[in-house]
Amino acid sequence: MRFMLNICFILFLSTTLAQENDKLAVKEAIETFFEGFHNQDSTIIKKAVSDTIVLQTVARDKKEGEYVRSDKFQDFLKSIVGIPKTTKFKEKIKSYNIQIDGAMAHAWTPYEFWINDEFHHCGVNSFQLFKDTGRWKIIYLIDTRRKEGCD
Repeated sequence: MRFMLNICFILFLSTTLAQENDKLAVKEAIETFFEGFHNQDSTIIKKAVSDTIVLQTVARDKKEGEYVRSDKFQDFLKSIVGIPKTTKFKEKIKSYNIQIDGAMAHAWTPYEFWINDEFHHCGVNSFQLFKDTGRWKIIYLIDTRRKEGCD
């Protein structure tokens, strides 16, 4: 009986450790994305995403209210690379809530966005990731953006 309890305990620990390792790997994929983002390096960004990534933003229009806007990944890359080098920008991730089921992961990351050391907006990123041949890749990213309620 004691042997079986030890085996169960070891299995539990190994499963928990594997889950924590995957959470760290998911966070690393997101951090790689932002490393490329902040350095305006599309090569680094591409390391963290799948070839078929979907990008969307929940936006607000004064006339029509809130809506979902889809962006082409290549247009996103061009806009990031095209930011003047004199413009300092930083997306500060406030926390990570990562959930994993097999080869699928979700990360919820509240953030603040700063331009030239001044607060610009806040919101939440919602990342969907897929574990592709042992490596986590971002397959879907949607975010919100607002100027109020950013505490």
